[in-house]
Amino acid sequence: MRDILRKIDIPLFLVSIILIILGLIMIFSASSVVTILQYKVDVYYFFERQLIIVILGFFLSLVIMNIPLSKYRKSARFIIIFTIALLFVLKSYGSITNSAKSWLNIFGFTIQPSEFAKTAIIIFLACTYGTKKNYKGKYDPFMPLVPCLMVAALVAAEPDLGTAMIIGGITVLIFFSIPFSRNSTITYSKMLFVIAFVLGFFVLSNSKMFLSETQANRFNYMNPCDRYQEDTGYQVCNGYIAINNGGLFGVGLGKSTQKYLYLPEAHTDFIFPVIVEETGLFGGFIILLLYLFLLFKLLSIARGTKDLTSSIIVYGTFAYLLLHMVVNLGGILALIPLTGVPLPFMSYGGSYMLNLIILLSLCQRVVIENKQRKYRTEFRKIMGG
Repeated sequence: MRDILRKIDIPLFLVSIILIILGLIMIFSASSVVTILQYKVDVYYFFERQLIIVILGFFLSLVIMNIPLSKYRKSARFIIIFTIALLFVLKSYGSITNSAKSWLNIFGFTIQPSEFAKTAIIIFLACTYGTKKNYKGKYDPFMPLVPCLMVAALVAAEPDLGTAMIIGGITVLIFFSIPFSRNSTITYSKMLFVIAFVLGFFVLSNSKMFLSETQANRFNYMNPCDRYQEDTGYQVCNGYIAINNGGLFGVGLGKSTQKYLYLPEAHTDFIFPVIVEETGLFGGFIILLLYLFLLFKLLSIARGTKDLTSSIIVYGTFAYLLLHMVVNLGGILALIPLTGVPLPFMSYGGSYMLNLIILLSLCQRVVIENKQRKYRTEFRKIMGG
């Protein structure tokens, strides 16, 4: 353990641990009412399950940080093919939760394949673009995007539009980050991606042709308290009430009133209003500062990494975290449609937390290999001198 601590990025490790601990505390607080009144289980139920995932993730991270990234290059195609196959299996054998067939029951455990699909896409794109130096055909640079967009389409068909948008967003942001040689086709394509996103949002928000009634209603997201009788208005307005109740320093840990079944999914998608109600705007601001520091560290590591595969892995993790923060917080603040995705570290969810730990462990592996590369370079200089 000491040997690993000498090799990894300590600030990144510490801020991750702090966020995980804060998340566990808030999951216990936010779920303490719903466990008894709705689920009729022990008050520690969600806390204990999340803690087990964190402990499992810790031991898994020790393994991941000792696996060279070169090993993933050989299995990247298998990983993405397996992910697509798993999503096809989900269509027939998945469990329905909140009107979406997103879960698989395996040996008594439920997993959400779409969460792990995000990691699969990051690894696949990193290994594909990181090893490919020359593109002969005009459209060759776009071919790795095809399986990723297939994954997004399969997730959207569950239907889980929020997760599909994040998967598509990760794919596009990684593509934007790759330093291709000057190519007019790629330049125009990047512009088209932006135009297609804006047009797609406009079409979906004004058409029920491709959406269920529930999904279409989510695009009516402004002025939530004027629509209190509607589901999206009710949810977001109660989030506003929680934030307003918190004031500057909060009502006190464990003393939220909105978690008494006013806020749906208070321990998952709507945990941030509970955080602000109990710890105030000050507590919410501290969480946001920790997020910003984490994003800054990841961006700094990505920019300082000379190996393209490693850089894409870290940048993909940055995009993954950023999109989850923007979509979750934007939805509960009625800035964008409410899509129901977890808030990093804070929301309850085993598949999401485990996937997050895996990605951060991969980033730490990048740091380890950067240091190894630096030591080898310095050694050669000394020996050469």
